[in-house]
Amino acid sequence: MELGSFLQTTTLISAILTILLILLQRRGASLGAGFGGSGELFTTRRGLDKSMFNATIVFSLIFVLSILGLVLIPS
Repeated sequence: MELGSFLQTTTLISAILTILLILLQRRGASLGAGFGGSGELFTTRRGLDKSMFNATIVFSLIFVLSILGLVLIPS
């Protein structure tokens, strides 16, 4: 497998997993909370929520690095 096709596959898979992980995370806030209309108490992340948050960061970094690899490595 060529490096270019490997990076394209990695980009696609990491993008899909990042989107799914972001959509699976819920913060308990409605749409109005985005404009400051919520008085919720935010606590620290624990358990599965923390694992999904960390996995989101990892897959986002993989996505960005694979995009940079596609841009910087000549075809």
